[in-house]
Amino acid sequence: MLIGNKKLIKYNHYPVLLKETIDALDCKKGLIYVDATLGGGGHSFEIAKRIYPEGRLISFDVDPDAIEESSKKLEPYKDIVTIVKANYSQIPEKLLQLNIPKITGGIVFDLGASYHQFMKAEKGFSFSKEASLDMRFDPESPVTAYDIINNKTEHELRMIFQEYGEERFSRRIAKKIVEKRKEKTIKTTTELADLIKYSVPKTHTNIHPATRVFQAIRISVNNELLNFENTLRSSIPMLEKSAKIVIISFHSLEDRLVKNLFKYYSSNCKCKREQLICNCSGKELEIITKKPITASPGELRENPPSRSAKLRVSQKI
Repeated sequence: MLIGNKKLIKYNHYPVLLKETIDALDCKKGLIYVDATLGGGGHSFEIAKRIYPEGRLISFDVDPDAIEESSKKLEPYKDIVTIVKANYSQIPEKLLQLNIPKITGGIVFDLGASYHQFMKAEKGFSFSKEASLDMRFDPESPVTAYDIINNKTEHELRMIFQEYGEERFSRRIAKKIVEKRKEKTIKTTTELADLIKYSVPKTHTNIHPATRVFQAIRISVNNELLNFENTLRSSIPMLEKSAKIVIISFHSLEDRLVKNLFKYYSSNCKCKREQLICNCSGKELEIITKKPITASPGELRENPPSRSAKLRVSQKI
């Protein structure tokens, strides 16, 4: 659809592993559920449908477009759904403000960026579209990709690319960026993508050389891994016994973090080895999925990006 010369893109977010997620939550009427990452509302809609009219669903997002579109989708269940414009790191405090001391049913995290965010040029997530270097999920957040690319030191850039993107040419790319910005600031996604492309050796692959770097910048801009880890740690005490945690991750850093945290909270004792007397809370979670659940062949055909999705489930004990 065109208005003037501007192309409008309808908010679209394919709810990855939808059936598997809803099955894992085992939604029951009368319980309270949290969707930590509302997005296009796919997971929230299915949860609300199953717990209506006695249950309650609290859904979180910082993207105004996601909230606007999902509000329309969830209109039939508005009596039991509360949408909160806040980062999921604020879940504990926001729930308490809503007089909800415990999550009695379960919580779901879909850590993938939406199709809409990649397609909406001004978001700056895609290296294939000319756009300002932004990459913020929350448009009110103070730090952008432009700030990181033009203000971080060479060492800082290298560590971001290496740690968050697992980019093997991180040193070379960081050096080229710093050299380039001595001439002029790097303002757009295509400028950065081209710079990365000509900074690394050619490879026989269909994956664009900027893919890992753009992922790393996005994670850094939105402080994704630290926010998620802190949120998971603070959410576990709010879970009622038998409540589920369902997490969909999309790259190895996220999945490794989920796996390790589940392992930690499912341990019988979390005290240090040298400690003589145990004073920890003991085992808090039971891991339901010993191995992550992945997309079915049918979903892979319908939505190829789901190939990288991994779903892990635990239950509060």
